[in-house]
Amino acid sequence: MTRTFKSAIIAAAAATAVFGAAQAQANQDQTAAPSKAAPAVKNIVLVHGAFADGSGWRGVYDELTRRGYRVSIVQNPLTSLADDVAATRRVLARQEGPSILVGHSYGGTVITEAGSGADVAGLVYVAALAPDTGESTGDQFAEIPAPSGFVIEPQKDGFGFVNGPKFKSGFAADVSDADAAFMRDSQVPINMAAFGDKVSKAAWRAKPSWFVVATQDGAIEPALLRKTAKRIGATTREVEGSHVVFMSKPKAVADVIDEAARHAAHAAR
Repeated sequence: MTRTFKSAIIAAAAATAVFGAAQAQANQDQTAAPSKAAPAVKNIVLVHGAFADGSGWRGVYDELTRRGYRVSIVQNPLTSLADDVAATRRVLARQEGPSILVGHSYGGTVITEAGSGADVAGLVYVAALAPDTGESTGDQFAEIPAPSGFVIEPQKDGFGFVNGPKFKSGFAADVSDADAAFMRDSQVPINMAAFGDKVSKAAWRAKPSWFVVATQDGAIEPALLRKTAKRIGATTREVEGSHVVFMSKPKAVADVIDEAARHAAHAAR
C-alpha cells in the first residue's frame, strides 16, 4: 500500500467519524428540544364566569381547534366556589397530559383554586379575577369597585342576576343587540355566597400565568384588571373589548391562549 493511498484511507475514516459524531449530536439536540412549531401543551380547558355558561366560548373554541388543540369547556353550576372547582377538576381529569386552564371573570377565581395540580401547565385569565390565598372574589373589589353601570340584582333565594336594562352596557357592550339580548335572557344566576368563598391555595403563585385585559370592560374596571395582572406576575396582553372580549374578539383571545400553550412548559416559576 502506497503512503498516499494509506493517507487517503485515514483521512476518509476521520471524516466519517467526525460526521457521525456531528449527526449524533444533532439527533440528541432534536430530541432534547421541542419543535418551535409544535405547542408544548395540547389540551385547553375553558372556564366561564358568573351569569353565563360555556357556550360563550364557541368562537375561541373554533379558533383553537383549528390550530390543533384539544379544547374542553367546563359548565359551572355556579352554586358555590367548591362546586365550580369540582366541575373544573372533573374536566381536567379527562385530559391526556397537562392542560392550559383558562378562566373568564369569576372563572378566574375558579381556576385560581382549581389549577394547582400537576395536570395544569399554565393559567390564562381573561378579563378575570385572581384572588390570593385567603381572599375571595368579593375581596378583590375592595379598593377598585365594579363600574356603577354593572348592577347585580340578588333574589330572595340568594342567587343573583345582572340587571336586564343595563346588561348590554355593563356586560356585553361590543356584541350585537341580538346577541346581548340572548345572553341577557339566558343568563345563569350565581349563588351570591360564592363571591365570599375564600381561595385556599392560589395556583398563580406556582404556575406561569397570562392575562387578557379588556380595555373597555364595563363589569370589572380595567384598572383592577391591570392591577391584578401585575400582582400575579402575568404576561399581559391588552385587547380592546368589553367584559365578554372572548366573544367579541375570539381570535385575539385565542392568540394569548396559544402563546401560553407554546411557552408554559418553559416558563414554570
